[in-house]
Amino acid sequence: MVLAYFFYKVANMETILVLFEKTKNYLDSQVFTIEGNPITFLNILMALILIVLLVFISGKLAKLLENRIFDKNKLDIGIRHAIATIFKYSLITIGVIIILSSSGINLSALTVLVGTLGVGIGFGLQSITSNFISGIIILFERPIKVGDRIEVGDTSGDVVKISGRATTILTNDNIAIIVPNSDFINKEVTNWSYNDRMVRFKIPISVAYSSDVRLVEKLLIEVAEENPNVLKEPKPIVRFMSYENSALNFELRIWTSSLIHRQGRVISEINFGIFDKFKENDIVVPFPQMDIRMKR
Repeated sequence: MVLAYFFYKVANMETILVLFEKTKNYLDSQVFTIEGNPITFLNILMALILIVLLVFISGKLAKLLENRIFDKNKLDIGIRHAIATIFKYSLITIGVIIILSSSGINLSALTVLVGTLGVGIGFGLQSITSNFISGIIILFERPIKVGDRIEVGDTSGDVVKISGRATTILTNDNIAIIVPNSDFINKEVTNWSYNDRMVRFKIPISVAYSSDVRLVEKLLIEVAEENPNVLKEPKPIVRFMSYENSALNFELRIWTSSLIHRQGRVISEINFGIFDKFKENDIVVPFPQMDIRMKR
């Protein structure tokens, strides 16, 4: 029994060695040559494995740089994300060049191939290329950054991620919308927090002709000052805008920095306050009227 087991093991070992030898020969077989340099399956396989590892490690290092190192320096979240993303792409580019060179691929010999691929990219991958280049422009020029409140087209929300191809915007309904980076270059973009996170809202109000306009002004200022989301400086102001057929038109102008992403909420709170104040002080909000006179 012992002898049979020994021969069984030897046979299995020989089978494994044969398989190993065949696999090695297959991996060492030449696929193509570049300027006389043979490129084998093993070269290609190792290059692919190293590139995958490079992308994975670069992503981890970029997150570590953004969330740990830069966070300790109290850098703005948009600046942290931009630097980390540029670092990631730079590391991948340099790493790919080193990996290809180490695999025996002469990069100078790839010039013609890259030129040919460039023509194909120009036609077939034009949209992807445009979005990638637009993403690089966004990261360097920073017209938008992570954390900004923006509007582009019919989309409004907070920027939560800027990647190579697209930017992710989170709306007030907690819906993530993926917008191609080229839209931020080719379309008009409203950035509510480009300079700072302080914006002004204008709220129109109409009252009847019989109203005391100075009392209206006083009540509107009171409503604004009582709202915790309205800044004390710059102070809220009231503008008497126009005379209409059945109303006097005013505009309450307020500043806020806490709810720039909740414009509807701020305006709603102010309108509720205005309605209550007007009701307490007998200020009438007009509605369109038409007088009809009949002659006999």
